[in-house]
Amino acid sequence: MYTLILITFIVGYLFIALEGRIQINKTATALVAGVLCWVFYIINSAHKDLVTQQLYEHIGEISSLLFFLLSAMTIVEIMDGHHAFDIISSRIKTMNKRKLLWIIGIVSFFLSAVLDNLTTAIVMVSLLRKMINDKETRIYFASLVVIAANAGGAWSPIGDVTTTMLWIGGQISATNIIKVLIVPSVVSLVVPILIFSVILKGNIKPLQREEIKNQQNFPFDQKLILVVGMAALMFVPVFKAVTGLPPFMGILLGLGFVWVITEFLHKYKDEESVNFSVVQAIRRIDAPSILFFLGVLLAVAALQSTNQLTHLAEYMNAKIGRLDLIVIGIGLLSAIVDNVPLVAATMGMYPLHAYPTDHFLWEFIAYCAGTGGSCLIIGSASGVAAMGIEKIDFIWYLKKISWIALFGYLAGAAVYLLEYV
Repeated sequence: MYTLILITFIVGYLFIALEGRIQINKTATALVAGVLCWVFYIINSAHKDLVTQQLYEHIGEISSLLFFLLSAMTIVEIMDGHHAFDIISSRIKTMNKRKLLWIIGIVSFFLSAVLDNLTTAIVMVSLLRKMINDKETRIYFASLVVIAANAGGAWSPIGDVTTTMLWIGGQISATNIIKVLIVPSVVSLVVPILIFSVILKGNIKPLQREEIKNQQNFPFDQKLILVVGMAALMFVPVFKAVTGLPPFMGILLGLGFVWVITEFLHKYKDEESVNFSVVQAIRRIDAPSILFFLGVLLAVAALQSTNQLTHLAEYMNAKIGRLDLIVIGIGLLSAIVDNVPLVAATMGMYPLHAYPTDHFLWEFIAYCAGTGGSCLIIGSASGVAAMGIEKIDFIWYLKKISWIALFGYLAGAAVYLLEYV
């Protein structure tokens, strides 16, 4: 059974990677692979009720992530429908690709620390679509956003789900993780930016730049939706800290408020205002990307429920032995399978009494699990979001970006190890 599930996962993964060549949509492949993994699990299990219970538990976690993604994408679509991003893009005056790389990278890095890497990727990639017309150039910048968002999320207790897990579990403290990981995370971003600066030369060809420049004043509605939309996104970590409820509840509340405000804004306007409504925004959302996310997470959940990820972690612990190499390996594995179950398995393997709060192990896991996912486009939530919005091909990312992300990942890891020593 375990072998069959693993083979199904690997074959599904290959089909996703070869989407452009075999001409089968990655969403269809992900859904088939995700469901089949659970089918093989339950038909070969003597305790079908237990399998069903495990599935429902995972569905709860997966649904919370999907609701978060759906709500965040809706808010961004509302902002986009009101042309709110034009206010930001009009203030970025440089046309030079190298200068723009630093601006986009730094903004994504710090925005991810305040929001999270998934929301940051959605916002920044949507912004790029308003700034850069050339598709090839734009997906390079979108790839940088993925790297920057993951790097920015690693050092913040609320920036990446795995760092948040370790923080809530008591493995790390908020102030210490910021202090020890800020420099390695910066290095993991700066190295890719320097490499991108060699690849990308010249100036960008902006999208509708002249129309933006000619606008002396932006309408009140446009400014209001930008402020309200960003406030709704930035409200999520505050909501979580104050109430203790999961982030998807905060983003749903934020979406509700944005919805109410847009209703009041367009209540007495003509019929053309229907284009600015939340209903229209929801219709514009890329639903296949959300279903793709669902399929991938279902497949990974099957591996987790059959303890294959735990066995893998135990095998690495037995064969490798050295904590630093094990954690680096976990970070690279997080580019293939979801980092959440990998970190959860690690938390179960290494007890707090043996590895206390702010131990080297936990700090290094926070960095590696947070940034390692950048090595593949489907290795992180931010990557999947960018892939869906910009239709980034898996093989293209593997050839063009993976080695750059890997250099950044290893450079940051080396800096952390030097700091620790």
